[in-house]
Amino acid sequence: MKRLLALVTCTGLCGCASVVNDSTHPMKVETLTADGKTVAGAECKLSNDYGLITVKSGDTAQVRRSSNDMDITCSFKGQSDARGRAISRVNSGMFGNIIFGGGIGAIIDHNKGTAYTYPTWVRLIFGQMRVFDRTDEKEGMPVTGRLPETQAASK
Repeated sequence: MKRLLALVTCTGLCGCASVVNDSTHPMKVETLTADGKTVAGAECKLSNDYGLITVKSGDTAQVRRSSNDMDITCSFKGQSDARGRAISRVNSGMFGNIIFGGGIGAIIDHNKGTAYTYPTWVRLIFGQMRVFDRTDEKEGMPVTGRLPETQAASK
């Protein structure tokens, strides 16, 4: 009984997402020309409130989890920038906190960002701004994104 009580206390204080999720997760970044040709090796900058990292398109970066969205800009000679915004979504670790009553854990995981996840594979298009949402992910497929609401409304 004492072990069970200790486990429940520790889980409530530590935060469920902190236990099951690292502070980073992988994100593969691909770039395409407007006519759909793959461009490998473009310089891509990914930034959120935890900082900026650089990766070449076609590669996978370890991105820092955060409750804030991530901005992505890829540059390649002869192409207009490919820009995107990866939406930060709550992951299952946060729901574990809520279900098991770890209110303190939920606060910790929110503040550390471990309760959130970005899409794991995004495909940007040069000359366009796209929004990438993890809810659009399909196993083994890149998220192609959609036009931001303001751009879609003007078309």
